[in-house]
Amino acid sequence: MKNTKIAVLGGGNLGTSLAKGLVASKQFDKSEITVTDKRESRISHLLGLGFRSSADSLNAVSNADIVIMSVKPQQFADLAEEIRGAITPSHIVLSTVTGVSFRDIESFFGKIPLVRIMPNTALEICESMTCIAFRNTLPEHEERVVTVFNKMGKTAIIQEDLMGAATVIGACGIAFALRFIRAMSQGGIEIGFNSEMSQLITSQTVKGAARLIIETSNHPEMEIDKVTTPQGITISGLNEMEHQGLSSAVIRGLMLSFNKLENLGSKTKK
Repeated sequence: MKNTKIAVLGGGNLGTSLAKGLVASKQFDKSEITVTDKRESRISHLLGLGFRSSADSLNAVSNADIVIMSVKPQQFADLAEEIRGAITPSHIVLSTVTGVSFRDIESFFGKIPLVRIMPNTALEICESMTCIAFRNTLPEHEERVVTVFNKMGKTAIIQEDLMGAATVIGACGIAFALRFIRAMSQGGIEIGFNSEMSQLITSQTVKGAARLIIETSNHPEMEIDKVTTPQGITISGLNEMEHQGLSSAVIRGLMLSFNKLENLGSKTKK
């Protein structure tokens, strides 16, 4: 990765987390990363973090090897139009843009190496789950991209038609998980802990639960069975949560987000 220049086009929360993760994973120096944004406040913020930053995406692309488009869906067409003259087949172009397909990207840039990625904001602490789809890429392109994102968490290579589902469960999913943590922490306050201690206990408990599944590959119910005893307090709490619709609410929330995402495609095109 030495001497590789990266342009992150879009300095919002995800783009900034990505830039931070590239540095935190010790793969790149800040001097090798340019993050662009149209907002002066974001440019000032990024400069304050030590990154190269400006509003000039065209120049950033001209001086980069890897281009990562990380803007809102409704901003994609304007960004693609701005940089299309600088994109060449020697670039690897990655996109985090929700609802924008390979076909949409090719309509601006033609047949070049393209990668759709769906990480989440845990990139900045190198704990993201990043789903990746490839098009027009060589094995060396694919190895390069997977290596970069494996150092910022875990990766899964998927078909493009699953990218919407990956967006909901992996990217939106971090917010869903955090809302559960908040609710459990608030419950901890109700039963006696102060907010700081309740949040600490909750967060570490959730972290431990996730690692149990990741490291053992056990089904969650197998681990649940280990801590539920007949007429015990754990099963009573679980049953009450289910009576109140916990699993159903989570599944319905995922489906609603997915169905809304399906309607985004037409809004990204001019």
